[in-house]
Amino acid sequence: MEDRSASVLEFRLPDLGEGLTDAELVSWAVAVGDTVELNQTIADVETAKAVVSLPSPFAGRVVELLARPGDTVAVGAPLIRVQPAAEDDVQPAAGAEDDQPSRNSVLVGYGPEEEAAPRRQRPTATRSPSDAQPGGAEIEPHEPRPPAPALGATRPAATPAARRLARELGIDLWFVAGSGPGGAVTVDDVRGAVPVSPPRPAVPAAAPAVTDPGVVRPAAREERTPISGIRKRTAAAMLHSARTIPQAATFVTVDATASMELLDHLRGTKPFAGLTLTPLPLVAKAALAALADFPGMNVCWDEAAQEIVTKHYVNLGIAVATDRGLLVPNIKEAQTLSLRDLTREIGWLAETARAGSATPADLRGGTFTLTNVGVFGVDAGVPLVNPGEAAILCLGAIGKRPWVVRDEIAVRWVTTLGVSFDHRMIDGELAARFLATTAGFLEDPLTLLSRV
Repeated sequence: MEDRSASVLEFRLPDLGEGLTDAELVSWAVAVGDTVELNQTIADVETAKAVVSLPSPFAGRVVELLARPGDTVAVGAPLIRVQPAAEDDVQPAAGAEDDQPSRNSVLVGYGPEEEAAPRRQRPTATRSPSDAQPGGAEIEPHEPRPPAPALGATRPAATPAARRLARELGIDLWFVAGSGPGGAVTVDDVRGAVPVSPPRPAVPAAAPAVTDPGVVRPAAREERTPISGIRKRTAAAMLHSARTIPQAATFVTVDATASMELLDHLRGTKPFAGLTLTPLPLVAKAALAALADFPGMNVCWDEAAQEIVTKHYVNLGIAVATDRGLLVPNIKEAQTLSLRDLTREIGWLAETARAGSATPADLRGGTFTLTNVGVFGVDAGVPLVNPGEAAILCLGAIGKRPWVVRDEIAVRWVTTLGVSFDHRMIDGELAARFLATTAGFLEDPLTLLSRV
């Protein structure tokens, strides 16, 4: 063992983002005996923020995998050992040292930022599977299936989202023809496949059973789901929020008729062509304008320094419900964006989060969060404040209701806004004034547009 360790390079889990101390190994992209190249993807890991593909920091032959899919791996713990093809030519990257683990090593693109990074250019179009280069062998429906791969064989190429969906549907990726680049299996390929169940050995019955077509067997009375991945980390964050943040909330009911009429008009204009314009971007714009008037809502608590930190920029978090749990990607420097840009960014972030493609950079550094429970037909909610922030704005359902207008009953578009806040930093008066100002912008959106 001592002789081998002198020539074998060890890759340890790097720091994947602020505050993250571990990650769950989702799957390996390599097996023992495989030859890997520099920056080749070797594994997918899931953090509280996102699923991340780990690139190899050196080239060589895999000699040992040090974790199993489903294992929780601490930052700095060893993941894989590789025998370099030409040891003198190999320069290990951060996180690949074969000495003691260092928590200061970071994976390129996911480590701490010394200054705000420029906003990424969002793609204007996405490629469909039919546009990709074909690859892989097509399996005819009535052909005998090939035998299962031997233990340690390299797994079939597939996107992380496709792997997750295949696990949920019980589909074996070895029997799915990929239509993505290089024959990689995509989500659409998985959806079009038939679940494959391995043959099970016959188990003799304890006693002969009588089949009665009129008898309906009861379903299982309980079902247990392991707490892991996003759900595990969301639970920890919310428990921390409830235990450490003294939270309060306040609400206001808003006549949003003028805002709904404005949105209906803007949908037919050229700047918003091709965009899905919902009330959420307008509410976001109203909240951003109100935060400019009340910067005390955009703060955080520094426990170590015993200071309140006021932030003169807004990284606006947008709560997104996904199949994997709740994610909150944020729009960097949202206060600088127009209504059109906010619409585009919110749509892009929601799509990226639901596809499992949000990066740690998309999900960290939020300063204020907006959540929309109205899409579920709910009038109001009291969401918990995200740790590291001081407030969260909740938008309820927008619907037609009777409303008093100039002493007469009229049918108007009405909604409820609520704000939960950290009472250590924010008093009820400040929260109420912020909420009333936000509501005022929605009641008279022309005053909001005049501030753009």
